[in-house]
Amino acid sequence: MALFQISNEKITIQVDSMGAELKSLKSVPDNREYMWHGDPAYWGRTSPVLFPIVGGLKDGQYRVDGTSYSMGQHGFARDREFQLKSQVASEIWFSLSSDEETLKKYPYPFQLEIGYELTGRTVTVKWRVTNQGETPVWFSIGGHPGFLCPIDPGTDQTQYRLSFDAKEKIVASCIAGGLVSGEKKTYPLRNGVLPITEDLFDEDALVIEGDQAHSVSLERPDGKPYLTVDFDAPLFGVWSPPKKKAPFICIEPWYGRCDRLDFAGDFKEREWVQELAEGTFEASYRITIA
Repeated sequence: MALFQISNEKITIQVDSMGAELKSLKSVPDNREYMWHGDPAYWGRTSPVLFPIVGGLKDGQYRVDGTSYSMGQHGFARDREFQLKSQVASEIWFSLSSDEETLKKYPYPFQLEIGYELTGRTVTVKWRVTNQGETPVWFSIGGHPGFLCPIDPGTDQTQYRLSFDAKEKIVASCIAGGLVSGEKKTYPLRNGVLPITEDLFDEDALVIEGDQAHSVSLERPDGKPYLTVDFDAPLFGVWSPPKKKAPFICIEPWYGRCDRLDFAGDFKEREWVQELAEGTFEASYRITIA
């Protein structure tokens, strides 16, 4: 376990080799931190990578060709030590390959690479999943970065806002017991803006499916964005620990999500699951600070 740092003239990031997890994102001119710091009283992580599942499994299990496997929420990659693959001034890459331990939980040979590249005030988070076997690999992958909110002393989270590149509404899939219930909730937007209320996350994450938005910003009380997450992923989550008044919010691009309450299919039948017949899957998202 080691902490690595890269910088440019605008921002500095730190990444832990455990889980290849982004631990810090600071503005160079004023040394301001934007990442949640992982206080376990609320949530002990900062930006875990979710692989090979996003969310939870029905009864904590899944099936591949009639064989059942057990796996905890969000998969195992976040709890594995990654190897440093390369590091230059403004880009760093880590890798994790399947081994005897992973194959007991997940019967697919793979290599997962996670990279971070700095450009101006943006950090691009990059994922590469390579099929190292002879049959298709099925997986999900997602980000879970947590950002300080409130970010300014003397302000309250309920003075802040979420801004989407959707203008009129977002429709979220409801969560019950960590799984999708089948019900949906509509959140009206005013010019793309959703106020952050004290009870916004009381029923768990807002799970927003079907390419409804591809850019989410956190806005200060004066309406100015201080951080934006842009992504191409078809779905995403917005989360803060329910009923804890936690001083951070996660904006999470996903290629996959938790099971439905009534799901009873094979792993490859999970909604939003990714199939990689051969070669490499590549995806990324961007975090930009104002």
